[in-house]
Amino acid sequence: MRYSSLPQLMLLLLVTLSAACRSSKEVSLPKGIPIVTRAQWGAVAPLLPMKTQVPQKITIHHTATNQNLNRTLEEKLKALQKFSVERSTLSSGRVKEPWADIPYHFYIDVKGQIGEGRQLQFVGDSNTPYDPWGHALIVLEGNFQTEKVTEAQRQSLEQLTLALAKRWKISAENISGHKDNAATACPGEDLYQLLPQLRELVSSKR
Repeated sequence: MRYSSLPQLMLLLLVTLSAACRSSKEVSLPKGIPIVTRAQWGAVAPLLPMKTQVPQKITIHHTATNQNLNRTLEEKLKALQKFSVERSTLSSGRVKEPWADIPYHFYIDVKGQIGEGRQLQFVGDSNTPYDPWGHALIVLEGNFQTEKVTEAQRQSLEQLTLALAKRWKISAENISGHKDNAATACPGEDLYQLLPQLRELVSSKR
């Protein structure tokens, strides 16, 4: 029947776009760093189409939630993915519409373990109005307005940033905090204070 052709067309378009996302050329993970992959922590497939990107920048975030030693990295990533793909009310009262997947590409937990989030070939997401195209998004577990970055987190952040910068030829000046791109306190003061030495480290290895 004619009245059903438009919805069917829209459904077909969504399926096609989703398949295109899944079949896009995958970007390999950084070499020489232990990373818990999506398959290892039990990620579900992205629920919406995503735009592809080429990493050109590295942007650092914090979860803005307290560090938790009692949950595994796998549990944290599953919970973050569940939150990400649902319509949710944020602490500010604003409603977050569903995302396709975890918004960040890499997650560093309180113990320094690194988990793969959204695949790097896809643009991340943000609750703030900036365009994350080309940004490799790294989030550290913690609220660094009130907490301290652990030594294990600092070491993992340095290793991961160096590997990404080398692989994608990202210069030190293209390493930033979330608040350098949008009006936000993220990634928190304690983490933000580490960025100058992170840039210096990347510069020294070029």
